[in-house]
Amino acid sequence: MSAAKGFTASGMAVRTAAILFIFVIIFTGLLSGAYLWTKPAIEASAAEEKMKLVDEVLPRTEYDNDLLTDTVALQATPELGLADPSTVYRARKAGQPVALIVESVAPDGYAGKIRLIIALRANGEVGGVRVTQHKETPGLGDYIEVKKDKNKARPWITQFIGMSLAQVTDKEWKVRKDGGKIDYYAGATITPRAVTKAVLKAAHWAEANRDRLFAEGGAQ
Repeated sequence: MSAAKGFTASGMAVRTAAILFIFVIIFTGLLSGAYLWTKPAIEASAAEEKMKLVDEVLPRTEYDNDLLTDTVALQATPELGLADPSTVYRARKAGQPVALIVESVAPDGYAGKIRLIIALRANGEVGGVRVTQHKETPGLGDYIEVKKDKNKARPWITQFIGMSLAQVTDKEWKVRKDGGKIDYYAGATITPRAVTKAVLKAAHWAEANRDRLFAEGGAQ
């Protein structure tokens, strides 16, 4: 009798395990199917977000290639303040170099790191700069972000547009308090100083690597 009960219990355990196994297989299959079904939408959304940032530093009318596929992978790049791998986007028009769009980090903001995206034109000029992440003091140092800058006609961050190493010396590429030509808001010098320094470093890095970066891998 007890043996029969043991056999019955063992059989039930096997059936339960089998049912659970089948359930896991079905559930995993459903998850995989859902992922494959939504993957294109997720990728399209991510690409759209990237392009929104790029649009803020380089108008689409200035290039005709697929920016998101014409790229170069970078390892950690101390010159840009990057401790992790990143991607350089290459803008071209009729096959000719237009600009490099790079990520950069100012490590010395008032409240920590300030992340930037910068367009550096093939002629050496800065095409545009935007802050993508920061923790600067609200109402004081956060004017580096366009939407929080009270000067809507000429946001602080737009001062860098058109600047180049050929026209602006390293000594001038500083905030006015340090003897340079970059304006800043009174009471908040550390934040703009950090951003200004990061943009200068990016300009030097692009000048030194521009030809290699545009040639690497060829046009996509």
